[in-house]
Amino acid sequence: MKKDRFIIELKKININLTDKQINQFITYYNLLVEYNQKFNLTALIKEEDVYLKHFYDSLTLSLAINLNNQYLCDIGSGAGFPGIVLKIVYPNLSIDLIEANSKKCLFLEKVIKTLNLTNIRVINTRCEEYSPKNKEIYDIATARAVSNINILLECIANSIKVNGVFIAMKSTTKELDNLNNTLNKLNFNITNINTLNLPIENSLRTIITFKKLKETPSIYPRMYKDIKKKPL
Repeated sequence: MKKDRFIIELKKININLTDKQINQFITYYNLLVEYNQKFNLTALIKEEDVYLKHFYDSLTLSLAINLNNQYLCDIGSGAGFPGIVLKIVYPNLSIDLIEANSKKCLFLEKVIKTLNLTNIRVINTRCEEYSPKNKEIYDIATARAVSNINILLECIANSIKVNGVFIAMKSTTKELDNLNNTLNKLNFNITNINTLNLPIENSLRTIITFKKLKETPSIYPRMYKDIKKKPL
């Protein structure tokens, strides 16, 4: 998907880019190409891949929830997908990008500064260390291509407001098969499952919304080695 097709396909999901936003995406892509040689940010670097599988794919989150005037956390933001992409299109969305890799954080800071983005922070830490100290502050938390849902949800649950949501961006619903115990212990339930096919290649995408029903017990998250060894 080249830039022009990207613009057309976004209109089909009710996203109309301004000239400023189009130029921001062009600059973002050029920075990605430049810094990928130093920091190994992504395996997908061709223009058609980035615009389809990173930029467009990130924006499918808008099909699941209203993103205007929300406070969002992007877990394991990497090169900024979906966080920076969402910020370009929804400038009144406040965003924290949580990323444990310091080199990727340097790249995120460079993009934010170059694009003159505001109300967006880069937090260089691990999610399971961050969330117990920052309880119930986010309206939305999301993650894309990071880890299994049961691991992600335990790591971030305490930072999501009661009645806030965690949105998992996945390719299938397979991970939902054994999730009841996780949801019960963390006090979440599934409120919506959106499925779609990406343009051109028609690969399946699944956007799963989990709502926080009440406060998550303070014993979560556990240490990461325990989360990984014995997921809820």
